[in-house]
Amino acid sequence: MSFSTEIAQDGAVLTGPPRQPTQMLAEQKNAGAASVHDEGVAAKLGLAGAPIEGPTHFSQLDPLAVELWGSRWFETGCISSHFRTMVVEGESVIASLTDLGSGRAEVAAVKDDGTPVLVGTASVDPAAPTALQLRLAEMQQKDPGELHIIDRLSVGDEVVHESQSIGMNTTNGDGYPFSLRQKLDQITEPNPWYKSDDNPWRRAIVPFEMYSVLTNKSLGMPGIRRPANGLFIDLEVRAVAGPLFVGQVYTVEKELVCVGQSRRVESYWTESRVFDADTGRHVATVLLHQGVFKASFPDYPGL
Repeated sequence: MSFSTEIAQDGAVLTGPPRQPTQMLAEQKNAGAASVHDEGVAAKLGLAGAPIEGPTHFSQLDPLAVELWGSRWFETGCISSHFRTMVVEGESVIASLTDLGSGRAEVAAVKDDGTPVLVGTASVDPAAPTALQLRLAEMQQKDPGELHIIDRLSVGDEVVHESQSIGMNTTNGDGYPFSLRQKLDQITEPNPWYKSDDNPWRRAIVPFEMYSVLTNKSLGMPGIRRPANGLFIDLEVRAVAGPLFVGQVYTVEKELVCVGQSRRVESYWTESRVFDADTGRHVATVLLHQGVFKASFPDYPGL
């Protein structure tokens, strides 16, 4: 296929080489202020460093999935991931995929010392269960308790973002201050299909790690109190009738599906459905669980 990645295979397990992903969100702005991807903000929150955005690691899974399922991966592929440990620039990450048969696999990524970065599932069968379906269902059964940062959010809230696209040379707002071309210059697993129409669809395609950029580049759910900084906890990206194409205009419909909290964060889940603006066809879905650090909110009760 189109990846030049060296893949090791041991039975049903495919493993890619170690890669050092690049930090591209150091200049990210959150409601006009520096985000958790800034070294100073990360230090104030007691983090080991400014984290690299979680979806960056999805690119290391793509060659493994293509090795197993071919170009079908970009048409109906799904990565469903729980992020375990953040990665900072300079650290190496190794991704693996274990074939379970019937169009489904387990995926994982670890640091050099074995520290887990992410765990989850990958699939090309739209009916296959995913890792996050269970995690979301469990959280939906829990009482979220008293909330102070996301208390104005209600399950069922919806937002529609029209005219969203990923252009090759246009940046993606304060939340993602880089262009696709800049991302492709740094991506861990280059693929000519991301830049050229010399592929099965005759159009340059958007990498899976950029699906969440498309659905998150505009303001998220309104009502979150500021200032507050957060991170991705869980992310599932699914090509329903993919791939997504560079420069194509899409409409994004976002719905709040769950709220909750843990000791350090308040959190919320959104499901973003992506539609081709020309045809109205549902082409992708992004399920995102975001956490907002309680310590980032001034005078948070009990801290």
